[in-house]
Amino acid sequence: MALSLHEHGYYHPTVYDLIFGAPLHPGRVAAVAALGIGPGDQVLEVGTGTALTAALYPRACRVTAVDLSASMLRRAKARVVRRGLTHVRLLASDATHLTFADASFDRVLAPYVISVVPDPLQALREMRRVCRPGGRIVILNHFRSARPLMADVERALSPLTRHIGFRADVDLPPLLEAAGLRTVRIQKVNWPPIWSAVTCARD
Repeated sequence: MALSLHEHGYYHPTVYDLIFGAPLHPGRVAAVAALGIGPGDQVLEVGTGTALTAALYPRACRVTAVDLSASMLRRAKARVVRRGLTHVRLLASDATHLTFADASFDRVLAPYVISVVPDPLQALREMRRVCRPGGRIVILNHFRSARPLMADVERALSPLTRHIGFRADVDLPPLLEAAGLRTVRIQKVNWPPIWSAVTCARD
């Protein structure tokens, strides 16, 4: 079972909102824009947490947002109801075993989740599977730096960061290649710009 960092119990939903809320919100805005959502599109968000992205989706699309954490989903549902986001539905699902048929979605977003799941490659393969051919997948995350010195630091820190539920050394190019995804654009987001919104084509 793919655990989110909040399933480890390290983050209470309120603490999660403080850490992953305003400081990382510009990345969510950029990532949703990168999806290029059109009217009627079916959108999947993997690892929604407390639904911090939900209000950014246009109401002309249909959004399915999933997470594995029951406590996060309870807070997410309260937020969706409070804001009247009737185009967003919330479901419990494991990122590495998504409970959807092949090619179910036009767009897939993975916000700040790839470094959290224990098997990033399997999660990406599942996202590719449920995305229709010609669709688009956007991965919003921190990835290992291309600069050798910084990459060495991230590798050294990764055993420590895993104790609080995430990896600091996810290497993007081989991961996308193994998942069968083609990179269209990489946009640096947030401040400092150590996060990236990576747009991939589902060929």
